[in-house]
Amino acid sequence: MEGNRKKGGLPAQPRMVDVAKLAGVSHQTVSRVLNDSPLVGPELKARVNDAIRLLGYRRNQTARALATRRTMNLGVVCFGIEKYGPTLALYGMAEASREAGYATSLVSLPEVGREVVRAALEHLAAIGVDGIAVIAPVRGAMDAVLGFSEDLPLIAFEPGAEQGERIVAIDEVLGARLATRHLIELGHTAIWHIAGPVGWPGAEARIRGWREELSAHRLAMHDPIRGDWSAASGYRAGKLLADNPDVTAVYVANDQMALGVIEALHTSGRKIPDDISIAGFDDIPEAAYYRPPLTTVKLDFEQVGRRCVEQLLRMIKGEELSLVPLLKPDFRLRQSTAPPRK
Repeated sequence: MEGNRKKGGLPAQPRMVDVAKLAGVSHQTVSRVLNDSPLVGPELKARVNDAIRLLGYRRNQTARALATRRTMNLGVVCFGIEKYGPTLALYGMAEASREAGYATSLVSLPEVGREVVRAALEHLAAIGVDGIAVIAPVRGAMDAVLGFSEDLPLIAFEPGAEQGERIVAIDEVLGARLATRHLIELGHTAIWHIAGPVGWPGAEARIRGWREELSAHRLAMHDPIRGDWSAASGYRAGKLLADNPDVTAVYVANDQMALGVIEALHTSGRKIPDDISIAGFDDIPEAAYYRPPLTTVKLDFEQVGRRCVEQLLRMIKGEELSLVPLLKPDFRLRQSTAPPRK
């Protein structure tokens, strides 16, 4: 690399030919590795990637776009960006896009409705993205995506959905069943549910899982109390339950609302978990530091974003598509749940 200098003595950026020389391969082989071609074996691929790292080679994205007739840009339509799940999904998508050599163009929606979402999709199509991911886990956004006429690869994060080729989802019904089952196995027979707002498929999936598990154990169920995902709404719901001596366990649809429930019970003189057990959902980073630490269900929202990109790239490349497997939840046992008092 000593002779590879720009005028003025500054080192030039390494070129593909420099990578090829260091790896002992042709520049066509380097190109195939960069394009993830199956024609290159693992040993050659490792040599080329080692040379890329050693030289600090960066691909010319403009040249790549011209060669592939792609813009190297993925569009994202996002709603609820201030919420934990959509934020992590967006982060996962941005990271996976960057790793694949793509930029991302984001349209953040202040509200959802058919016309608003359609306008966002049409805007991204007009600026020339190679594909679009919709990370807007509300019913209005899902309805607007159906039948979008542009000839563009499109995938959506749809909580509570079944497997699909153009849908990424977490098995939130199973997650709700795991939380409810844990409370049942502790010996609770009256398990209340504080649910998310109407219009969010994730909220409905978590209600469905709670009901299915109660039904499987032939336990009575109460009408869920609706919140809006915020700690304040959880506090209000917790105050409604605090004075009811029949309440010994509560499954809450997300950890932020669970925080509000815990505070409401504390201020009402109810001890957790001695008087009432609390189970949450999502496993936000702060959940392990609640007082007491919160038993909850972990959902891998970052992997949602990564799977959106992986499936979009398959569509863009014209590969045969298969169903995207449902992401599995993971139960987290902490100190906010215990058997009911005798």
